[in-house]
Amino acid sequence: MSVSHAAVHPVDDPPPPPQPVLDAGGEVLPVRPRGVRMKDVQGMPGTRGGLALRLCQFLSAAGSLCVMATTSDFPSVTAFTYLVAAVGLQSLWSLSLAIVDIYALLVKRCLQNSGVVSLFTVGDGVRLQQIRW
Repeated sequence: MSVSHAAVHPVDDPPPPPQPVLDAGGEVLPVRPRGVRMKDVQGMPGTRGGLALRLCQFLSAAGSLCVMATTSDFPSVTAFTYLVAAVGLQSLWSLSLAIVDIYALLVKRCLQNSGVVSLFTVGDGVRLQQIRW
């Protein structure tokens, strides 16, 4: 019985090999391969390592948020209130990316798209700058 699985995704045909390019002297110039995939890095989005890192990031942000919010002089210090707000946004960002990682693992989808990785990098950079100020 031939049954299709939900985790099967269509794959495009590989591009044809590039034609050799000659320089003015008639020598063949080296050609870079097209369609090269990014390296598999430990902790990248869509992997178990990435999910573990995001969950640890969320748990530490949520723990520090709870400790800061339960202090007695929390409402009286303005800078402290801003820090709590920044850590709250950090915990939401980490939780949302952990949910994306869980989804990618459930559908067995790899997030090796340069646009997605760039979005994660920019988002993490913005969060880092917001906490540092």
